[in-house]
Amino acid sequence: MTRPKVVVTRRWPQEIEERLATTFDVTLNETDRPYGKGELIAALQEADAVLPTVSDRLGAELFANGVRAKILGNYGVGYNHIDVVAAKAAGIVVTNTPAVLTDATADLAMTLLLMCARRASEGERELRSGKWTGWRPTHLCGTQVTGKTIGIIGMGRIGQAMARRCHHGFGMEVAFYDSQPVSVPGVPARQLPMVEDVLAAADFVSLHCPGGGENVHLINERRLGCMKQSAFLINTARGDIVEENALIDALERGIIAGAGLDVFEAEPVIPPALTGREDVVLLPHLGSATSETRIAMGMRVISNLTAFFEGRTPPDAVN
Repeated sequence: MTRPKVVVTRRWPQEIEERLATTFDVTLNETDRPYGKGELIAALQEADAVLPTVSDRLGAELFANGVRAKILGNYGVGYNHIDVVAAKAAGIVVTNTPAVLTDATADLAMTLLLMCARRASEGERELRSGKWTGWRPTHLCGTQVTGKTIGIIGMGRIGQAMARRCHHGFGMEVAFYDSQPVSVPGVPARQLPMVEDVLAAADFVSLHCPGGGENVHLINERRLGCMKQSAFLINTARGDIVEENALIDALERGIIAGAGLDVFEAEPVIPPALTGREDVVLLPHLGSATSETRIAMGMRVISNLTAFFEGRTPPDAVN
């Protein structure tokens, strides 16, 4: 029996690549750089399955001239880089990897929050550059975290994991917005009716909603203006949720106190107006970057592929 042909667009953990190869005819991207549009089109036309990541842009035009592929096994929970409607019209099932990266991403959001509050990046840069002159009472004084209010936009798995960390770990009050009624087991969280209500109430705002669609530039000039002048914005969700130019302007004008960002609008391009600021903590999209999580994500993709090629509905189909 001919094994399904699978194209993997980036290098994955070795044990996942080896496991894929036991069942499928696998083509790996040996360069480990993002595929260009031509390479993605070729993969869609030559393979039975393509396994993309967030760095691959799969717009409607890639499916326009007919494709061989019948499934896109996305390596990640977010899929706003894929036109899932166009994929469905082309007869392609799209799957993702929910649940397995919840804790890793919430941990990183908490890391960014703490780094912003305690000016950790500024301190490390000062120390490494040899500019630290010793302890003094007024040096790099940051913001207290314990007892403050965390505002969460999007109370799904990761939002709830962040709420638990903030409330149980730091005694924070939790206010949140979600488009659906949500209860957070074990956390006395207040669901507010509008995004603006959460922004106004919070000392730290953490974004955990999907990217794309109506959430593009959800955080814009007007909404940044709703935040406290002393507040910080944390984004580990998707870069397009935040209008970067509006954020830069808000930081320059002192509308908000700072930001912690793991995702960006035009990754991997970061505006110099962000990289040059001391009041912004920047990380290179590390939300799910633990060995355990990346392996679990790969196993989730394999489960979806196996189900599909056995004639079953993939457990994580999104379209």
